[in-house]
Amino acid sequence: MKYRVEKKADKPAYLQLYRQMRDDVVAGVFRYGDKLPSKRLLAEEAAVSVVTVEHAYAMLAEEGYIEPRERSGYVVVFRTEDGFTGEGEREALPLVRETTVSPSAFPFSLYAKTMRRVISDYGERLLERSPNAGCVELRRAIARYLGRSQGINVAEDQIVIGAGSEYLYTLIVELLGRERVYAIENPSYQRIEQVYRAAGLTPLRLPLGADGIESAALRAAKADVLHISPYRSFPSGVTASASKRHEYLRWGEQDERVLVEDDFESEFALTDKPAETLFSHTRRDNVIYLNTFSKTVSPALRVGYMVLPRRLCETFEQKLGFYSCTVATFEQLVLSELLNGGDFERHIHRVRRRLRKESSEGRADE
Repeated sequence: MKYRVEKKADKPAYLQLYRQMRDDVVAGVFRYGDKLPSKRLLAEEAAVSVVTVEHAYAMLAEEGYIEPRERSGYVVVFRTEDGFTGEGEREALPLVRETTVSPSAFPFSLYAKTMRRVISDYGERLLERSPNAGCVELRRAIARYLGRSQGINVAEDQIVIGAGSEYLYTLIVELLGRERVYAIENPSYQRIEQVYRAAGLTPLRLPLGADGIESAALRAAKADVLHISPYRSFPSGVTASASKRHEYLRWGEQDERVLVEDDFESEFALTDKPAETLFSHTRRDNVIYLNTFSKTVSPALRVGYMVLPRRLCETFEQKLGFYSCTVATFEQLVLSELLNGGDFERHIHRVRRRLRKESSEGRADE
């Protein structure tokens, strides 16, 4: 084994070990059905504690790369070629899984305090028109936040601010063009299809299985753009497995295909870190990443953002750079303060701890 953990690195030991093992699983060093080294053996080889190995294995299991087997330890369940065999299709989950996050989960007193500080610090600048792509303060704060929390390393000029996801869906159509064929999950968030149809498109509806779009349907789809919600697709509640996420990426490597990754609500995943994004793993620079603050802060705050792959930035500026930003300067600066000061992330961690507690209590009652 070749796993090394840097004691003085910024990343904790378990996360370093997790990423090295994940990369080996994806690369085929450990194949489907292979048994991973015992926790004690790996701990000795990597010079870390057994607890560190346990934490790394738990993260791999939570994301669908491995699973524990009685008397066998951990076994790899990630399939590199899942999407092209047509095997193992499963029926979609029948029930909607709602989160228990209240729309008012973000502390109003803290939000009000931040608003007062922004009014005091920025004064009459709040009456100024926002740059078309959004205030540089917010775009820079989002870029830093995504780097810290999601492993998405982008520059501020790749980020576009808009008034909610529906507005951003419209921009995507204008950016990519109406001559392309768009595909969506079935079922999916109703407004995704509504926006595409309002733009004169008839999106292909690809059926969901228990771990994402059914492989046979994805393989047969004659689409150029795939719009997906890998984490907790609404209303089915389906979360794409690690194998399925890599299947989406392989699908996107053909021709000039584009993936639209709608990452709504992923901050509230019950794992120790948000689920992996397609954007951070693409090799083709062809994933458009979307998220909003409507669930993490409040549905009354109609602020979303889109992260463009570098190769589409110039095209966006040429075709759509004249569009005015649809979010008030004041709201953007309040959000930038929440992100820069750490209040946003502390809120996310509080809610995730509460959700994990509720989940564990629910299992105990079963």
